[in-house]
Amino acid sequence: MSDENDIPGNEHDEPVEPLCKLLMRQQLSCIRSHYHDLAQTAAEQQWSHLEYLQRLIEAEVAHRDDKSLERRIRVARFPLFKTLDQFQWSWPKKVNRPQIQNLFHLGFIEQKANVLFLSGTPGLGKTHLSIALGRAACSSGYSVLFTTAINMIQTLSAAASVGAGELQHVMQRYLKPALLLVDEVGYLPIDKLGADLLFQVISQRYERGSIVLTTNRPFKKWAQIFNNDSTLTSALLDRLLHHAEVIVIEGTSFRGKDLVETDPTA
Repeated sequence: MSDENDIPGNEHDEPVEPLCKLLMRQQLSCIRSHYHDLAQTAAEQQWSHLEYLQRLIEAEVAHRDDKSLERRIRVARFPLFKTLDQFQWSWPKKVNRPQIQNLFHLGFIEQKANVLFLSGTPGLGKTHLSIALGRAACSSGYSVLFTTAINMIQTLSAAASVGAGELQHVMQRYLKPALLLVDEVGYLPIDKLGADLLFQVISQRYERGSIVLTTNRPFKKWAQIFNNDSTLTSALLDRLLHHAEVIVIEGTSFRGKDLVETDPTA
């Protein structure tokens, strides 16, 4: 039977103030909050010192992992909470479920490849799947940023109006994340400056970082988005599609399904 002196703690132990200060200094907040209660459990269950230490460290690591995930999700700026489990597979008339599910293994991020969700009809889940992929990436430790195409272009245009230094600084916001989610490409026309800035982002991320992009326009009509600049459009698509998976989703809008189901004239 273990001697009482070998037990990490007992019911008479009290938190030691110098130890608390040391743990605070080393930013071991979870250990600081739980070491005394866990010591009592260790004494009751006759854990060894090594088992007690392992349990403390495991709790600290889990706590830090949770905090890191919270930070990554906050920095990603997702507009909504969406997961793959929430996706309504039965609604689209055409959707390649195995292809999409395979994306959630996140191999494309390691390969610095891109994913493009294409649907001419809104409300079929392009943004949903984009956000779900982003959250899965966050959970796996990747840095992620969500933005709409127009918001990114407006932010970069404002920086460009200040000067080249400010543009370079703000551009890093879109270049650093392992995964950049660009939503709603093609929903609004983009002027020459905007097209140039979007090209810079895609060009500088080419084979350096992954992009997940959603669009409502087939690629043959992308020149219409960019002031009918076919040269720039061709160069942009060349870089975007070189290492990419294209997911085509067809059907009617999920957001309007309740009206369709209840309106006899629809």
